[in-house]
Amino acid sequence: MNQSPRLRSHALPRRRALGLSAGSLLALGLWPGALRAADVTGAGAFRFVVINDVHYRNEKCGMWLEKAFRQIKAAPNPPAFCLMAGDYSENGTREELAAARDAFKTLGIPVFGVIGNHDFLAKDDRRAYDEIFPARLNYRFEQHGWQFLALDSTQGRLGSNTSIQPHTLRWVDEQIPKLDPKRPTVILTHFPLGPITPARPANADALLERFKPINLQAVFSGHFHGFTERRFADAVLTTNCCCSAWRANHDFSKEKGWFACEARDGRITREFVAAAF
Repeated sequence: MNQSPRLRSHALPRRRALGLSAGSLLALGLWPGALRAADVTGAGAFRFVVINDVHYRNEKCGMWLEKAFRQIKAAPNPPAFCLMAGDYSENGTREELAAARDAFKTLGIPVFGVIGNHDFLAKDDRRAYDEIFPARLNYRFEQHGWQFLALDSTQGRLGSNTSIQPHTLRWVDEQIPKLDPKRPTVILTHFPLGPITPARPANADALLERFKPINLQAVFSGHFHGFTERRFADAVLTTNCCCSAWRANHDFSKEKGWFACEARDGRITREFVAAAF
């Protein structure tokens, strides 16, 4: 009986798996860090939400977000924190970014976001973002034994044909030795990292390859307003529809909303929640 490529891939020796490129690992459905994490312990359970592409531009956006955040807070199991996958604003102005920040404060939980291309004022000018969201370019945090890395994947205001910039890759290189390879890990970016996803940076594989030794469980991204899912071994790379009062989805879907996620037993489950108002 013929085995599927996914089943055959698990027979690869770990040393050989570590030598494969990220593209090969994605094709095989194999990730060395996940193999090393078979006996992971100490990863607790918690809930969180993932929001992307708010594109705040005026008070109407604020009123829309107020309703969305009221719905999130009314959930039977409220989240411990929020991940925001970029594009807080439409034009990258100080006024838009500050208003978006203040709106997110009403959630009443920590918000961990990344910069989107629309959060630049012009070309490479992100001064307003740095002022409104200090220390929110490349950083990491932990939650109940889980490792989260929020990464700048932008190239100024460019929306396509981009590359992840050297400062992000250098920062990741500095952090990888500090991570526990067995702990479940999540990456947050604005630009999608999944293969065959619109607007994927040209060097997305170069970033993913750096996480080969790590137990990577999920990558949450924005920019493409639509649902995509790419899998490799135990990790899932996703985008979602936007959470904007006025922006449309690129996949022509009508729903706006967010992911409600649960981390438990070293894995993440997620559910799309549509804005219902």
